[in-house]
Amino acid sequence: MYLKMPRRDAEFKSGWYHQGMALIQSAHNLRKPHSEEPRPYGVRVSLKSNDPFRKILGPDWHRLHWYRSAEERDAALAEMSRRHDYSRPKDSPTLDYSKVENLASSRGLA
Repeated sequence: MYLKMPRRDAEFKSGWYHQGMALIQSAHNLRKPHSEEPRPYGVRVSLKSNDPFRKILGPDWHRLHWYRSAEERDAALAEMSRRHDYSRPKDSPTLDYSKVENLASSRGLA
């Protein structure tokens, strides 16, 4: 026999459950501590036109990675775009990397 517990809608609607919850619930899983500092410098990662994953992800798929300084971004870009040790000799990367910048944030306007 299955007994159904009464739902406490009033408690959930009042928001008591979400009060006091941190912005990041699992901060111990972050590689670097979270901060609210602006990250105006970025790297846009997108697929090349001949990549077969475009059929799955769509032609406009991209991923943005944001960094605090241009130097940090450039170092990450060099690491992302390098030929990795586990690549086969004839393999070539099928990702495009481009630098992006949030001008308002980098100039202190936002």
